[in-house]
Amino acid sequence: MIQSIVEAVSLHAQERPAQPALFFAGQTLSYGTLFAQVEQFARSLRAWGLQDGQRVALFLGNSPAFVVAYLGTHLAGGIVVLINTQYRQVELSHIFHDSEALLCVTSAAGCATLLPLALPTLRTLILVDVPGALPSAGDLETIAFADWISVGREQSQALALSMPLADAPAVLGYTSGTTGRSKGALLAHSNLLANIQAVMAAWHWTGDDCLLLTLPLFHTHGLMVGLHGTLVSGGSAVLRAAFESAEVLATLKTNPAISLFFGVPTMYIRLLAEARAQGAPARPLRLFVSGSAPLSPQVFEEFREVFGQPILERYGMTETIMNLTNPYEGERRAGTVGGPFPGQEARIVEVRTRQLLPSGEIGEIEVRGPHVFAGYWNRPDANAEAFSADGWFKTGDLGWLSTDGYYTITGRARELIISGGYNIYPREIEEVLAMHAAIAEVAVVGRPDPEMGERVVAAVVLKTGQTASEAELIAFCRERLASYKKPRQVVFVEPLPRNALGKVQKHLLHLSSD
Repeated sequence: MIQSIVEAVSLHAQERPAQPALFFAGQTLSYGTLFAQVEQFARSLRAWGLQDGQRVALFLGNSPAFVVAYLGTHLAGGIVVLINTQYRQVELSHIFHDSEALLCVTSAAGCATLLPLALPTLRTLILVDVPGALPSAGDLETIAFADWISVGREQSQALALSMPLADAPAVLGYTSGTTGRSKGALLAHSNLLANIQAVMAAWHWTGDDCLLLTLPLFHTHGLMVGLHGTLVSGGSAVLRAAFESAEVLATLKTNPAISLFFGVPTMYIRLLAEARAQGAPARPLRLFVSGSAPLSPQVFEEFREVFGQPILERYGMTETIMNLTNPYEGERRAGTVGGPFPGQEARIVEVRTRQLLPSGEIGEIEVRGPHVFAGYWNRPDANAEAFSADGWFKTGDLGWLSTDGYYTITGRARELIISGGYNIYPREIEEVLAMHAAIAEVAVVGRPDPEMGERVVAAVVLKTGQTASEAELIAFCRERLASYKKPRQVVFVEPLPRNALGKVQKHLLHLSSD
C-alpha cells in the first residue's frame, strides 16, 4: 500500500513508464522520465547534505521543474515550503525566517527578488531558467537546475533513496493571509494521500482522465488537488504557466483528450465572457470544478446555460485540503458546497459556546478526518486555539447545514459583524449588492461605531461606464434585506485587493472614511 504521492509516481513509472504524465509547452513528460528526474533531484539534495525534515522552498511558477523539485524533495526526506510567486519583501521575509528554508528553487526573476533580503538560513538557490551566466548572489550558492539534475545523475550508484513514511512531514503551506499574517500549516504525507484518494473517489477520477491545469502549483487547489489527483490516478495533465481565458477556451474546444478543468470563480467569469464572444465548446467536459472563493449563484446559472453543464463547487483550505463537495452524481446546488468527502466529517457549532447546532442555524464549520493537518509550524498557541478537545479543527468559516445535507458558507467568523446586538453576515449583503446592474465587485466589512458597536460598510467596484450613488445602493439593500443589515456607508473603490487565487483581502481595504 502506497504511503505518499511520490511512491504512487514510482509505481506508475515501473508499470507504465511511457504513459504521459505532463504536457507542457510542447513537451511530453512520461511517468518514467518524470520519476528518473525526481530521483536525480533527490540524490542531489542528499549529496548537498539535506537531512530529513529540513526545508526546501519552491518560489516558482508552473513548470515540470516545479513538479520534479516538489517530488524530489519528498523523496529526499525534506519538507517543501510553498511560496506564492506574487509575494514580495514583507511576505517573503516572513516565510523564509519562519520556515528556516535552506534551499530555494526559483527563477531568475525570483532570484532578483530574493537577493536584497536578509535571509540568514538560506544557503543555495537552484535556478530553473538561466539562459547564460548565473547571477551573482553574494554569499549564496547558485546552481542551474539542469546542473543540479546532472549532479544527481552522477550520484545514482552512490546514494540510496527510500520512500517517505506516511507520518513524515511533507509540506509547509502558508495560509493565504486574508485576515492577517500567514501561518505555516504542516501537512504529512498521510494527509496528502488520504485527501486525494477521497477526492478521486468522490469525483470518479481515473487514469483515463486528462486535466487542463492552469491553477498555480504553489496553491492547494492546483497542487494538492490538480497535480496530486493526476499523479495518483496515473492520468495526465496539460499544464499551463498561467490562466489565459482565450487560450483555455480554445484548448477546451480543440483538445478532445481533456476531461477535467478546475478553476476559481474569476476564471469562470472570464471563460463565460470569452464563450459569449467566441462560442462555447461543442463537447462537454466530464467535470468542471470551482473553489478557493465563493461562486455566485448567478455565475453558476450562467455557466450552466452557456456551457451546458453545472459546475461542481467544493470547499477546502490550506490546513485541510478538501473538506466538502457537491455530488458528482445528484444535484449540484448553487451557492452551496455540498457535504463531506468520503471518510471525512463536518459539523456546525455555535461560535462562542461551541455547542452543536441544528440544521438551518448559522455557526462555525468544524471538520475532522485523516486529511486534517498536523498543526501550525512553531505555533503551539495557534494549535491550542484551532483544535477542540475531541480533535475537531475549527475552520474559522461560518455556515449552515440544510436538512438534506448541503453546507452553505456565509463568511469568515472573524468577519461576522455585530451591530446593535444583531449578527450580520457579510456574504448575504454581498450577494444582494452583486445583483445590482451597476456593480462589478463588492466586499462588505464591519467598522467600529460608537452607537451600534459596528456599522456595515460596503466597498464597491462599479462596472465600466456605470454609475450609482451611495443612497441608491443603500436603498437597493433596504428593499431586499432587514433594515439592520443594510450598509450604513458605501465606499467606491478600484479595484478590490485580492490574493493570487481571487480571495478578497478585506484587511487590506483602505476605506477613506475609516
